[in-house]
Amino acid sequence: MTDKANSDKPWSGRFTESTDAFVEAFTASVGFDWRLYPYDIEGSRAHARMLANTGVISESECEAILDGLEQISQLAAKGEFDWSVALEDVHMNIESRLTSLIGEAGKKLHTGRSRNDQVATDLRLYLRDQIDAARAQLRRLQQGLLLLAEREAATIMPGFTHLQVAMPVTFGHHMLAWFENLQRDSERLRDCRRRVNIMPLGAAALAGTSFPIDRHDTARQLGFTAPAENSLDAVSDRDFVIEFCSCAAPIQVHLSRFSEELVLWASAQFGFIDLPDRFCTGSSIMPQKKNPDVPELVRGKSGRVIGHLVGLLTLMKGQPLAYNKDNQEDKEPLFDTVDTLLGCLRAFADMIPALEVRADRMLEAATSGYSTATDLADYLVRKGMAFRDAHEVVGSAVRIAIDSQRDLAQLELDELRSLSPLIDADVFGVLTVEGSVNARNHFGGTAPERVREAIVRARERLDAD
Repeated sequence: MTDKANSDKPWSGRFTESTDAFVEAFTASVGFDWRLYPYDIEGSRAHARMLANTGVISESECEAILDGLEQISQLAAKGEFDWSVALEDVHMNIESRLTSLIGEAGKKLHTGRSRNDQVATDLRLYLRDQIDAARAQLRRLQQGLLLLAEREAATIMPGFTHLQVAMPVTFGHHMLAWFENLQRDSERLRDCRRRVNIMPLGAAALAGTSFPIDRHDTARQLGFTAPAENSLDAVSDRDFVIEFCSCAAPIQVHLSRFSEELVLWASAQFGFIDLPDRFCTGSSIMPQKKNPDVPELVRGKSGRVIGHLVGLLTLMKGQPLAYNKDNQEDKEPLFDTVDTLLGCLRAFADMIPALEVRADRMLEAATSGYSTATDLADYLVRKGMAFRDAHEVVGSAVRIAIDSQRDLAQLELDELRSLSPLIDADVFGVLTVEGSVNARNHFGGTAPERVREAIVRARERLDAD
């Protein structure tokens, strides 16, 4: 005879003793999967309507189920739903409350489905919304980058490789580089959503159901592209969760790299930008400090998202078909990935348009470090010298400039001509940072004119998406 302590569990008939208290808490997931309740209710509504449409339950039973689910939805939305660990998960909590509200009809809702296909459906509905939310925040950040790029299209700054001054670029051009990073991120999420939007419901535990269900009807109600083709596959894999996290990780890496630049640029040693006070904090001991906490935290939080991706891959690697309890461990890393990603994107989307750019410090930095050396080499090539020879000549010019603590533009014409007779007075037109930037006047180049054209194209791409 079944122990009375287990009588409220849906599987109690098989067991002769109650669940150990520790095991009950250890195996329960309601402490975190309760947040799936809107999607669980949404899926249950569609399932109930389908059961009524196919004659598995009566119309009156369907109406009672829908009414009860609406009551539960309102209670949960107000924070007045009592989530019970004894009922294990979000699904059984809702089903139990439904039965207590409407009686016998509530017990019929689970006909033709299992918690296995139910949770897989809930997760896909949840992820679909989170992908849309992430893409909306990405778009807002991209729009902010375009505003900043437009404002600073002609602002000259040093471009870096190896964090060494390389060639002058415009700040607008630099911001457009981050726009392109994020555009690819958004496209990856869009592509991921297409694979997420497949419906597992109707696969039941693993083999489908003997009831005459209409999975295409349920899929249409829930906005899925189609039902999953194979019942075993539908309930057993979490590759769609892994794929989302594999899209989230590069976004966080991009935000982390951008954060590193902001932290450097806001330092006294660079002084390229000033972060608004509302995105910074002070020191408890040093009154002068203004710490770039938001970029630093975003940089740090990227590790969480990368770690969750690795954890989910490891979670799945040893599982045979079909569903295994291991998959309960997919939700916490997924939920934290979503929360972290959306929080970081929101912070950046709010912060980026408000950056104060210090053009004078950027220009000063661009004129140091011999950033126009490549322009001098190109000048010699246009005069007929082979590039490798020009490279050596310019290296010698840089050495003279270093030894005399001058910039290339400050060298005398005679000094330059001593290195190559091809050099004439017109050389000084290419040794300025303004001349260098304006010379990159091609598609994808850093010239202000090209930057403004790129901004127009970028806005068109956003509008078309």
